[in-house]
Amino acid sequence: MVISKKSIFMFLTLACLTLVLGACSSDNKSEEKSSAKTVTDAVGEMEFPANPERVLAPNMEDYLVTLGIKPVAQWSIGTSVHTYLQDELKDVPLISWDMPIEDVIEAEPDLIMFESEAAIQEGMYEEYKKVAPTYVFKPEDTTDWRKQLTVMGELFGKEDTAKTAIEEYDQKAKDAKAQIKEAIGDESAAIIWVTGGQFFVFEGDRYASNVLYEDLGIKMPTYINDLGGSQDVWQATSLEALADLDADHLFITALENEEGIETLENSSVYKSIPAVEKDQVYFFEDSSNWTINAKTANDVTIDLVLETLVK
Repeated sequence: MVISKKSIFMFLTLACLTLVLGACSSDNKSEEKSSAKTVTDAVGEMEFPANPERVLAPNMEDYLVTLGIKPVAQWSIGTSVHTYLQDELKDVPLISWDMPIEDVIEAEPDLIMFESEAAIQEGMYEEYKKVAPTYVFKPEDTTDWRKQLTVMGELFGKEDTAKTAIEEYDQKAKDAKAQIKEAIGDESAAIIWVTGGQFFVFEGDRYASNVLYEDLGIKMPTYINDLGGSQDVWQATSLEALADLDADHLFITALENEEGIETLENSSVYKSIPAVEKDQVYFFEDSSNWTINAKTANDVTIDLVLETLVK
């Protein structure tokens, strides 16, 4: 059989092309493999995996949802979950707040994240590390949700998504602030969570209070201002102490049939609060958006505040 020069040329060309493509493929695999990065968290250096697909980040589901990441399991206390996120997480199984190791193993995460060292049960960090790479946020990265979302965006390679989410929220808050100012002027507001027959008043920097006072510019009552900054352990407030609550508007979150509501409403102290006298008290059964400070939760809080204050 006679092989023409043209055939030989074509054969050599294809061979070269195959070698080039093979080299490119090898380079891509090398790049993909090396894209796992060494980062420093609250504990020390750790290898943050490339493109993790099964992320377990208890009580940080809001951040994951904002970045377009669906967690492998969602934080819960009993059957209680972040109700406001259930449109996005309705099919996601629950995992207890204390993260039992057998449940963590069953979830098969390829990345575990904790909001702080204090969020990890004593002596369990090394056990979690055996299951999957474990990242623990530094204290300075969780003081503000915008900072935490930015850091998380950088870790997951979703910096633009995080930036856009923050910009959209800030614009929403700015628009809402103007509407609320026009509606209530310099009137003040406060938030109380009633649970287990106890009353928890939100200090000026606790959870949704950041939305009310910082983002929406609502006036802080003197009573709230005098409480000072929030402490790590949230202490219940006595009914008697509420006699000094000088709020013109009052947001109360409590489950249906919560025993403390009847106690509150039947007290002379409650009836003396300016917001009650003015019939400017607003009840909400879901506490989940009020008791966390993150982008989606704060979006919901703004919507609820607008619905109640802007007629």
